[in-house]
Amino acid sequence: MTDLTTLLEVGGPVAAIGGGAAYTRARHPGVYWSTVGMPLSAARLIGSYGSVMEACGLTVTPSRLRVLAARATRGEVRPVPPRRGLIRPTTTGLRLRIRLAPGQEPADVAASAERLRHAWGVHAVYVTTVKPGVVELRLVGFDVLRRVRMPRRMVGGPLKVPLALREDATPFVRDYRAVPHQLTLGATLSGKSMYLRHLVAGLAPQPVALVGVDCKRGVELAPFAPRLSALATDPEQAAGLLPVLIREMEDRYDLIKARQGIAPSTPDETITSDIWGLPDADRPAPIVLFVDEVAELFLVATKKDEERRDEMVTQLIRLAQLGRAAGIYLEVCGQRFGAELGKGATMLRAQLTGRVCHRVNDEGSAKMALGDIAPEAVLAACAIAPELPGLAVAGDTSGGWSHIRTPYLSLGEAAEICRESAHLVPDLPPLKPFRPLAA
Repeated sequence: MTDLTTLLEVGGPVAAIGGGAAYTRARHPGVYWSTVGMPLSAARLIGSYGSVMEACGLTVTPSRLRVLAARATRGEVRPVPPRRGLIRPTTTGLRLRIRLAPGQEPADVAASAERLRHAWGVHAVYVTTVKPGVVELRLVGFDVLRRVRMPRRMVGGPLKVPLALREDATPFVRDYRAVPHQLTLGATLSGKSMYLRHLVAGLAPQPVALVGVDCKRGVELAPFAPRLSALATDPEQAAGLLPVLIREMEDRYDLIKARQGIAPSTPDETITSDIWGLPDADRPAPIVLFVDEVAELFLVATKKDEERRDEMVTQLIRLAQLGRAAGIYLEVCGQRFGAELGKGATMLRAQLTGRVCHRVNDEGSAKMALGDIAPEAVLAACAIAPELPGLAVAGDTSGGWSHIRTPYLSLGEAAEICRESAHLVPDLPPLKPFRPLAA
């Protein structure tokens, strides 16, 4: 009886600690990782590094000097794993650098990432190349996309907006200087509007002209009216706004030619310079054009609508082809995008370097967004569950892609940011007739 009482007295606190750890791991994974998961994974990594590398086929034959030393001491000659650097803990995982042995390449380590994940008990392992011969392993301790918390320190700057969190716990930054145009797709309640909301809120405090084309009567972009330089809420208004942007682009090319001594007869397509080479006093403000529900611009009902559609699509293609050097950037959004929209859809997509695909209703839209990047990216986009709004597959035409998720931002907070930044609206006289009336 005494032994049973003692067992119960000891087992009670142990059960409470175990239950508390399980609750913390489920509800507060970051706290659990910092207190329990990180020490266990670090100890497991240090203790099993050599054997795990050997099991993954990442060891090499030892040098002659090492072989002679082992034979002199009658020791066993074992394969040598890659040299490991210091383990650096983070709030979401661990980092360590590995110096590859002669004959190894980063792809060898990346192919064993799944084995390393199970061997060291972490959520995921990602491999990046630091410099020739050195790779960095980023170990993520838990699913950072389940509850998104953006890092405290994020890269910012002109035309750079930290939008979401990648699956490797690094921020996804929308850099318009590096990726000037982008296509963003997503079905209803997939998180596309939240993504667009973050974009507008991130650009509002910057000296940038924001122009919107929202053919859903402005329900998506109208709350940001105080910060918008122009807004078109139906195809007719869009047909009047796009030619103005084309003329603004041509005027900026003339400015570049005048400042740099280029002949006025030089075609715009052959000019490699841009507005960023102009002096600060002469440089016009960049323009970011948001096109929400792009399919509405392609839909036609009459012959007259078809002519207007063809003209608007041609103007969008021209802006996508030539707008970067003039400081005009496109953000094309929609629920559906495919070749069946009509003439010019595929050509427009070819000019949009960045791709973000949320959950879509058909595989065709995913293929249109990511099919020319990587087939596995299409499969990843089609597998997004409705229970995870904001989750998307982001990539570009270089072939790289990753899962991202946008944190929650209320419409009121985004609208308040736009109201506070209303004084930053650049002075662009051609766009004044299209500026929305802010409440």
